[in-house]
Amino acid sequence: MMSNQDDHNPPVVIELAGVEKSFGRQKVLRGVNLQVREGRTLVIVGASGQGKSVIIKHMLGLVRPDQGEVKVFGRDINRLNRKQKDEVRENFGVLFQNAALFDSLNVYDNVALPLRERTRLNEDEVREGVMAKLGLMGLQEAINKFPAQLSGGMRKRVGLARALMLQPKIVFFDEPTTGLDAHKSNELYRLFYRTQQQLGYTAVIVSHDVPKIFKLADEVALLAEGQIQGCMSPEDFQLSEQPTIRAFVEETMGHLYSSDREENGLYAQV
Repeated sequence: MMSNQDDHNPPVVIELAGVEKSFGRQKVLRGVNLQVREGRTLVIVGASGQGKSVIIKHMLGLVRPDQGEVKVFGRDINRLNRKQKDEVRENFGVLFQNAALFDSLNVYDNVALPLRERTRLNEDEVREGVMAKLGLMGLQEAINKFPAQLSGGMRKRVGLARALMLQPKIVFFDEPTTGLDAHKSNELYRLFYRTQQQLGYTAVIVSHDVPKIFKLADEVALLAEGQIQGCMSPEDFQLSEQPTIRAFVEETMGHLYSSDREENGLYAQV
């Protein structure tokens, strides 16, 4: 578990209430209700094409719902003006599926970008912050490399370093292990675990990597048929008798406790 909270019911930092969204004739979200609690790690799972990434875009205020509300820190993000929305987004960090690095910038400059664009720190202060985050990621030796010179796993780590530069309260991960083999995925999961323990941010993760991703989750939410079918602890999720959840577990996990066998010792080095 990634949570640092002793409280069993920490405050809600993001809430989707009755969110509906269509793209043309395709109705993607059909009344999504979901809460994200402070300091917790929420993992959103579901079949491909169900709209998991669309939920994250709603939370970020990048997509406006057709119906319903998206509240961030108690405020409807779609009722805010641009300045207010930018202020809310200062609390966010995002690790995109492809890391979204700038090919023309080296590792150092990619990670420094948020500090240069959104703070008034001088270059000595920027360097101090960048080197601290790169040290956390084990990337000190790669500062002068360009994205094309990095492995897939290293690009993800650079993306995470950049996402964490402004000390965000909430970090979003959109399919973070796509394109990585099992070993590199496990390395990245250990890094997520370690940085979240150290920095205490709230995490929202969209992932297809079941059951491995359950090791990081405080809560798992299944999106199917345009709605959240349930949001509960990984243990309760695997044991749920709710038909849609049960079918998902059987289809993706096979034996109920295979995750414990496969991932035994995953965090032994943490």
